[in-house]
Amino acid sequence: MQGLRKCFQWLRSVKSQALRGFVAGAAAMALLPAAFAAGPFPSRPIEFWIPFPPGGPTDASLRTLLNAASKEIGQQIIPVNKPGAGATLAASVMAQSAAPDGHVLSMVASNIFRMPHLQKTPYDPLKDFTYIMGLTNYRYGIVVRADAKWKNLEEFLADAKANPRKMTYGSVGIASSGHIAMEKLAKAAGASMTFVPYKGGAEELTALMAGEVDAVLDPGWGQYVTSGKLRPLAIVGEARFPRFKDIPTLKELGYDVTASSMVGIVGPKGMDPKVVKTLHDAFKKATQDPAYQKALQVIDLEEVYLSSEDYTRFAGEQYERERRVVQQLEIKLN
Repeated sequence: MQGLRKCFQWLRSVKSQALRGFVAGAAAMALLPAAFAAGPFPSRPIEFWIPFPPGGPTDASLRTLLNAASKEIGQQIIPVNKPGAGATLAASVMAQSAAPDGHVLSMVASNIFRMPHLQKTPYDPLKDFTYIMGLTNYRYGIVVRADAKWKNLEEFLADAKANPRKMTYGSVGIASSGHIAMEKLAKAAGASMTFVPYKGGAEELTALMAGEVDAVLDPGWGQYVTSGKLRPLAIVGEARFPRFKDIPTLKELGYDVTASSMVGIVGPKGMDPKVVKTLHDAFKKATQDPAYQKALQVIDLEEVYLSSEDYTRFAGEQYERERRVVQQLEIKLN
């Protein structure tokens, strides 16, 4: 402001009316809000951060969605894989480093709401994100190799009970929905197993088929069941899978254990509502793309649309649900 006052003082001393008009106009432009010069959105390619390694089922379906959304929004949406921290690293780094202009987005799942109740996190899910759209819901199940000796869940749990800590299972990340569900099941059955965390679905399913773990509790295994490589023992949800209707749920087998995880799109806090709407509308149209719909069927993802307003409300409710669940758990992060 000091420099601006000097500018206007000098302006009064200038004799040329044309020069006075030019300088006055430039000074006035300097006072305009930055948004005036921001231009239309998007002004460049958009980065979409994925919290898993490349090649997994979620990664594959999201890349198909991003391709369709790029056509809708008129700019390329580039997938960037940032695995780590129990599938929360991508959103966490985005919240701390990205500008709220809509050109950096991230996928999140339920872990983002759970981690703050388990350890100190560099983000607050209620304050540090702009919730753009809820996309899908993971469908979970327990799978073993097709040649495994366990033909059903009861045989599997009986073996785990008879051999404490000797049997191993995998899931994506410590304190993930799969990890928690299996620990709940083991406790209910009076069994104990050793947990092996993985960074992504492709990694854990490859490990299972290679015999590195005995079982996996997570989504995304359907294609390996249909190809004869894996055997499902139980569905860990409220209902059976549409294409695996002969596989019972844990509830049907007498265990009140379920797992679910909403997959959604977020940006940094403080985004312009107009930018949020542009992104929401582009992604919503993209979800109807035939290639994306087919990708959801391949990995048995349930399409569950939430608007920006509904997703924001869901985030607050999910944060409280996760707090209550964590209070009942004995799982500790080392």
